[in-house]
Amino acid sequence: MRKQLLNMLMLLPLYAWAQSMKTGPEYMPAVMEPITAPFDVSGISRPVFANRTVTVKMNKRGLSTHQIQTAIDRMSRQGGGTVVIPNGNWSSGRIELKSGVCLHLDDGAVLAFSGHINDYQPAVPTRNEGYDVMSLGAMIYANGAEDIGLTGRGHIVGPSTDCEIYQENRKYLVVEECVDITKPITERLCDGQKGRPVLLPMTVAPVHCKNVLIEGITIDQGLFWNIVPQYCDNVIIRGVTVNSAGHGRTDGIDIESTTNSLIEYCQLDCGDDCYTIKSGRGEDGVRTARPSVGCVIRHSVALRGGGGLVLGSETAASMWNIYMHDCRFEGTEQGIRIKTRRPRGGGAHDVWVERVEAKDIKWNALTVDMLGSKKWVGELANRFPALEVNELTPEFKNIYIKDFTVDGCQRLIDVKALPERPLTNVLIENFEGRGKDFLRLQDVSGFVMKGGIIHTTSPSAVLDGCQSVMLLDMDFDGKHLKRTTHNATLYVTP
Repeated sequence: MRKQLLNMLMLLPLYAWAQSMKTGPEYMPAVMEPITAPFDVSGISRPVFANRTVTVKMNKRGLSTHQIQTAIDRMSRQGGGTVVIPNGNWSSGRIELKSGVCLHLDDGAVLAFSGHINDYQPAVPTRNEGYDVMSLGAMIYANGAEDIGLTGRGHIVGPSTDCEIYQENRKYLVVEECVDITKPITERLCDGQKGRPVLLPMTVAPVHCKNVLIEGITIDQGLFWNIVPQYCDNVIIRGVTVNSAGHGRTDGIDIESTTNSLIEYCQLDCGDDCYTIKSGRGEDGVRTARPSVGCVIRHSVALRGGGGLVLGSETAASMWNIYMHDCRFEGTEQGIRIKTRRPRGGGAHDVWVERVEAKDIKWNALTVDMLGSKKWVGELANRFPALEVNELTPEFKNIYIKDFTVDGCQRLIDVKALPERPLTNVLIENFEGRGKDFLRLQDVSGFVMKGGIIHTTSPSAVLDGCQSVMLLDMDFDGKHLKRTTHNATLYVTP
C-alpha cells in the first residue's frame, strides 16, 4: 500500500499538468465548439446524415465483409443513414463507405481486419507515401463519396505484423522500389497479385471525398498510417484514440492534399509521426498540384511517436494555413517537426502554433530538417554545393510559435535548412524551455525569439550561414549565452 501511495504521489504533478490542458477524448464536448483561426474556416462544417438506421447481422465466425458492405451499399441507394456494427467481436476485409452513410461502431464493438491480401481486392486508387498508386487502399476506404462518417466508441483492430500483407511488403525497403511514376496511375499496380509488390493498407483513408466525419473511435495496432484523408475537402476528426506504438511505421493522423480540416480532442500513441500534414512526393506531387490548406488542430494529445506536430516530409504541392493550439506532447521523439528533402518540392508557409506544452521529448522541441539522410537521398543530403533552385526545391517560411513550453529534451531548437533556400521569417514568442542544449541554426534568414526563459546546462547558440537572427528579452536562467557564429549575424538584447 505504501509503494502504491508513493507512486500516486509521484504521478500527481504529471496528472495536474495534463489536466490543466483539458486535452484528449475525455474532454470532447458533445456539440462542436466554434472554430477560430488566423484564416478563414467557414469551409469546415459537420455533415448531416438521414434519420435512417440499420444494424448489420454479423457472422459469428469468419469475415462479415459481405454483410457490412451490402448494408452500406443499400443504405446509400436509399438516400443515406447510419449502418451500425453491434457489440461483439467481428472480422472483416476491406470496407468501402458510400455517399450519405455513417458507419457506427457500438460501444463494445471490436472490428478486426484481415491480414490476407485477397481480402483487399481488387486494387483501388490510393496514395502511398505521396505517390498515386493502385493498391489495397485502406481497411475502411472511400473514393469520391460525399457526406460519410465513421463514429462510435467501438474499436478497429489491425492484423498482427506476422500477417501475409506485412510479410510480403517487407521485401521492399521504400515505396520507390514498388512504384514507377513514369507509368499512368492505372498501371502502377501494387496489389500483391501475380508476383507484383504489395503496399500496406492504411486503416481509414477516404480519397477524393467531401464532408467527412470521423468521431469517437479507437484504432488499435494499425499496420501502416492510421487516419489519412487524401484529396478531400471538409474533414472533421474528433475524439479519436490511436494505439499503435511499436507496430511499424504507424502515423497517427495524416492530412494529405486536403482542404478545410479540423482535428480536435484526439489522443495518438503511435509508431511514427502523430499530427501530420502532407501534400505529395517529388515530381508526382508537383504534377498533381493538390496542396493541404486550412487545417486546425486543437485540444489534442500526442504521446509516443516521431513528432507531435509534423509538416512533411511529403511536401510537393505545399501546405499553408496550418493552426495548432492548446495541445500537449508527451514522450514524442520530436516536438514540432518540419521536414523535407531536396527533391521533394513544395514546402510550407503560414503556420501558427499557440499554447502547446511538451514534456519528455527525446530529441528536439523544434526541428527543421530540409536535407534528410544520405541513406535515402545520397549526395543530395550534403549541404554543399548549393544547388540551382527549381520546382523541386522545397521552401519553408512564415512560421509563428507562441506560448510554447518544453520540459525536457536534448536540444530546444535545431534547424538545418538549405543554402540555396534558407528557412525564412520565423517568430517565436513566450518560449520557456528546459533541455540540455539551446539553439543551432543553419541557413536561416529572419529568425526572432522574443520573450522567454531558457533552462539549459550551458546555453549556447550556434549559427552557420544565417542572417537577421535576434534573441530579444530572453532570460537564460542567470547564465551567460555562448555564441558561435560562422557567416552569420546574431543580435541579442541584454
